[in-house]
Amino acid sequence: MLELKNIRWKLDSGEEILKDVSFTVPDGKLTVITGPNGGGKTSLAKIIAGLEKPTAGEILLDGKNITDWDITERAVNGIGYAFQQPVRFKGIRVRDLLELAAGETLTEGEMCSVLGEVGLCAQEYINRDVDASLSGGESKRIEIASVLARRNSKVLVFDEPEAGIDLWSFTGLIDAFEELKQKHGEALLIISHQERILDIADNIIVIADGKIRMQGDKDEILPQLLAGEKGNKCPLGKDKKGGMQ
Repeated sequence: MLELKNIRWKLDSGEEILKDVSFTVPDGKLTVITGPNGGGKTSLAKIIAGLEKPTAGEILLDGKNITDWDITERAVNGIGYAFQQPVRFKGIRVRDLLELAAGETLTEGEMCSVLGEVGLCAQEYINRDVDASLSGGESKRIEIASVLARRNSKVLVFDEPEAGIDLWSFTGLIDAFEELKQKHGEALLIISHQERILDIADNIIVIADGKIRMQGDKDEILPQLLAGEKGNKCPLGKDKKGGMQ
């Protein structure tokens, strides 16, 4: 279980981006963080991953304070993070990336299993380079597969997994996340404003202007968000142009 307590974060300029944010991401559940652009969602994901350190507050993993851990220490201890824009590596094959993530040599069957979870055929991809020859959807799926390949995952964080991919690939991602919910016991956290991802969530957290505006069960929160959209206003007081997308 991941728990954030009273998280605050400021830019070097002094501007406060996150303002006393507290929530829990339970094991075996899919939690989606959503809200208007510029509200602090990606900043929060980077703080969870260890790319940024909060100005104040605590981050707990299974009750242990990990606030001062860097991204490597967090990854070793079970926090997986998938970037909004997947990193491309010249000269590294998909096979190499998956084995680096797993920390050990994988059989072709194991690679097939991991890639199959994101809708890819291992025989077509394990010897391909992780470079610009991959489409946006392929890169995104392979990055998610690399997160799944880690043996000790406790928390999986996905920052706007729908960014830069086509509709067909997005449908495949939805299927992959639904399968993750059914087969894995990790705490799953997705940053997204896509209704189809919100619809498969267990819990939804709405962040705007660096603060939590709403949080709770999907069946409670999603109808409020959709009602706001139909009325051309988000429940956060934003107009549709600056609100949910």
